[in-house]
Amino acid sequence: MRLTPDLIEEACQFVNPLKERELDLRAKKIQVIENLACTSDQFDCIDFSDNEIKRLDGFPLLSRLSMLILNNNKICRLAEDLYAAIPNIQTLVLTGNSLEELSDLKGLEQLSKLKYLSLMRNPVTTKAKYRFYIIHHCPSVTVLDYKRVRLQERNTAKKMFGGKQVKEAEQVKTFVPGEPVKKGSTPQDKEAIRAAIAKASSELRTRDRRVRVMML
Repeated sequence: MRLTPDLIEEACQFVNPLKERELDLRAKKIQVIENLACTSDQFDCIDFSDNEIKRLDGFPLLSRLSMLILNNNKICRLAEDLYAAIPNIQTLVLTGNSLEELSDLKGLEQLSKLKYLSLMRNPVTTKAKYRFYIIHHCPSVTVLDYKRVRLQERNTAKKMFGGKQVKEAEQVKTFVPGEPVKKGSTPQDKEAIRAAIAKASSELRTRDRRVRVMML
């Protein structure tokens, strides 16, 4: 079935538990993502679960979109310019698709605000070093396949895939005589960091509950 403007207009639209405007396009036998410009970028979340989509592409600029759910499709290709169309995406659920190679994931690398990513039940997850590959190439991701990314994992991923980038970073960190030495954090800085961590943890728990419900 084609994703026509009429189908989009007739689809269920509601405010979800995260108080986001959501467009429900589940189980419509959609094969190609198209005509989303007619949404006028009014939605925070679009649910394409249980369709027949093979390529994650065809998006107009949707700067408001922060969550995209595509459980149980046939996706085997990701557009490499996704970042230009959905620059503010934070949650991307691709559980139960057909991504096979690590190179198929290149389209995720420039999604600089992506925090929550699920690729469970894709063949690519059986590849050696899959998790470390994602952690290194998508550094903004904090939860991968419903497991929080740990500092130890980031360090391991850097050793595996950092190569020249690691050496350059170390050179940048090297002390240069004559440059001012940065002072430690002030008590106010530390308090602000604690508050930010607490807020982020609360938002993470809420969003995790939301995404897990969508998986059922």
